[in-house]
Amino acid sequence: MNSHDDSRDFRQGIADIWPAAVACVPIGLVFGALAATKGLSTLEATLMSVLVFAGGAQFAALEIWATPAPVLLLAFSTLLINARHILMGASLAPKLGKVSLPRKLLSMYFMTDEAWALAERRAMTQPISFKYWIAVALMLPFAWVGSTAIGAGLGALVGDPRRLGADFAFTAIFIALIAAFWKGRSTAVIIAAAAITSAIVYRTIGTPWHVLAGALAGIAAAALDPRADESELVEEPAT
Repeated sequence: MNSHDDSRDFRQGIADIWPAAVACVPIGLVFGALAATKGLSTLEATLMSVLVFAGGAQFAALEIWATPAPVLLLAFSTLLINARHILMGASLAPKLGKVSLPRKLLSMYFMTDEAWALAERRAMTQPISFKYWIAVALMLPFAWVGSTAIGAGLGALVGDPRRLGADFAFTAIFIALIAAFWKGRSTAVIIAAAAITSAIVYRTIGTPWHVLAGALAGIAAAALDPRADESELVEEPAT
């Protein structure tokens, strides 16, 4: 691929990810504000977003946050919630083509659900270049870390942002991502299996097990559904 194509891929990546980056801002504000209510300083909350960089795991950590911090429980919870990234990375790595292993490993650190979904969506119709992946992977960290710092700084003034319904932005992003993969009844079966299992486990066992249970249920539903074959997953090229 020539430099012109690389530049075009980078611009396309920016165009694809910027709506998710904008939607990420209120979520980061919510996290920062909630972290402040848990007693974290602005610096501590911001460092958590820089070092952990995993929204779901960070929200779960706040749920079990206490003094002194239950370090082992926090680490285990983070590992369990982010275990899905093993599957996501395994599915995405082969689609990055001739990108060197060091580049893949470094860039995968910035993988998010949003960036992964956009890259997989693009892979349905055309190859994923490294420039495209970098564009979709690197915008969210800036939005997430910056909004966390602002939210933590304003936390004492805003109070609990959930009373304003701002936490629904997290759910809205995932609904939009799922809609981009919609293929009809097979998709509905997979979503229903994951959602129902996750809800049941959340109510009966609790966090963070519902994340892993929902992911495994969705994988099992896809594997067992005879309609979820290759011909159904490949989108017809645009005309």
